[in-house]
Amino acid sequence: MPMLKWAGKEKVVNHHNDVPFRVLERKWAFGDAASTNGENMVVHGDNLAALKALLPQYEGKVKCIYIDPPYNTGNEGWVYSDNVNDPQIKKWLGEVVGKEGEDFSRHDKWLCMMYPRLRLLQKLLSNDGVIFISIDDNEFANLRLVCDEIFGSQNFVATLTWKSRAKPSNTGKAKYKPQNDAEFVLCYKGKGEANFLCVTSGKPRSYPHEDKDGRYRLQTILKSNRGENKRETMTFSLAGYTPPPTKRWQAGEEKIKELYAKNRITFETGEPMLKYYEHEEKEEVAPFWCHIPREVSGTAEGGKMVLNQLLGNMHGFDTVKPLELIEYLLKHALPNDALVLDSFAGSGTTAHAVLKMNKEDGGNRKFILIEMMDYADTVTAERVKRVISGYGEGDKAVEGTGGGFGYYELGEPLMIGENLNENLPLEKIREYVWYMETRGAGSVANVEVLPIANAHSQSENGNIGIGNTGNIGNIKNDPYLLGIADGAAYYFCYEKGSAVKLNRALLRKLKTKAERYVVYADICLLDDTELEKYNITFKKIPRDIARL
Repeated sequence: MPMLKWAGKEKVVNHHNDVPFRVLERKWAFGDAASTNGENMVVHGDNLAALKALLPQYEGKVKCIYIDPPYNTGNEGWVYSDNVNDPQIKKWLGEVVGKEGEDFSRHDKWLCMMYPRLRLLQKLLSNDGVIFISIDDNEFANLRLVCDEIFGSQNFVATLTWKSRAKPSNTGKAKYKPQNDAEFVLCYKGKGEANFLCVTSGKPRSYPHEDKDGRYRLQTILKSNRGENKRETMTFSLAGYTPPPTKRWQAGEEKIKELYAKNRITFETGEPMLKYYEHEEKEEVAPFWCHIPREVSGTAEGGKMVLNQLLGNMHGFDTVKPLELIEYLLKHALPNDALVLDSFAGSGTTAHAVLKMNKEDGGNRKFILIEMMDYADTVTAERVKRVISGYGEGDKAVEGTGGGFGYYELGEPLMIGENLNENLPLEKIREYVWYMETRGAGSVANVEVLPIANAHSQSENGNIGIGNTGNIGNIKNDPYLLGIADGAAYYFCYEKGSAVKLNRALLRKLKTKAERYVVYADICLLDDTELEKYNITFKKIPRDIARL
């Protein structure tokens, strides 16, 4: 497979592994967002760090990803800087690539910025999911090769095109040049088989006729008998009718006569017509076109008009992805109870589309938006608020969709150097350790534990408490347990501010039955013989020894 080379690639190929985990801090919530489990999210912060922060909970679970990254046009004159000279991107390049990055072309810089973000998106995408990436001519060729490398050329699905502008430019030299109004959406699937959804056209069929079998519509049962369609054997007579020389039956003589005998062919219009009964037909399905018609996709001007209606004219966005385009993509790729992620959220069109779709069909789709710019609160989240509550006045009023979301900021890193950051909540540390051990596999449900009364006792044969069988109990009875995966029980024996020793006394407190055990503690006082006897792998909690 061809591999794209660019200046600085060696610095970013594995950079996603070096990005530190940072917790997501929930700052406030809006609407129906009482639960933090699986809620809609708007995250303010660098999308590279935010994507890494999502991994413990969402790796391999995102059904659909849509991103609209900077097109790298060189335009710096609007709020969503469309090139790699944005101050935050320049700072990141300086830290990761080094001083030599200052001499890179804008294409090199763009690729350095995109590569690690695409690597993390690939980790989050489910095996049966799809990713859509909006782009134009500036970086289309580079993006295609990079996506072939990251997602696999075998997982390329299609390049979709849409007409982004309704009107040509009539200013300056632009009116004398070819005007490109085409933008692209690259589509790749996960490692498995993506299941694109059938979408009904929404156009009701008319059934103007009726007989004893029900209401029906008519459609000709003849077709052209010219050129490659010509079939002399399909010009036979039926009930005294013979097709003219330019026409033939759509099927063979046996099938046509069978349909006629079943009253499915009628001559009531003067020529043979096939009856299509209402009770037998499914709703008409709209095709998933690679070239998306303008009446389906909308335009950037239309997207801006919607944003103006929501927020007024002072939002600062010159071009806005149309709501219709995002709806079109999501309706074909996102089941009504699945999760969509947009890590270049901009004005929040993706969340708007999800909320609108849920209102229309009663679905429970969820969204996660990530936006690094300061307008994440004043534009991105504010738009979502108004979509939920309703907006506009008078004849232009739009009813709210309902729903809610949590607003998050990037918090502290989980590790400081080689040690755990003990300033973080314990549940965040436990979640991180569980993820690093299992990548989210396994479950803490239905674990086998000893009743509380016997938790510290030895069994009849004198074994230490670990692994003794007992009744199904509450996970709170085994507080150090992280979970079970692949036959192993994982324990994180941690107390803030004090050292926890793995000794016989601690073993009596570990009550879950498993084939083997992975136990985190500060100090191990068991010898190798005992560890082997109970199939225990000891792992030292990475803390500052001086503080212990």
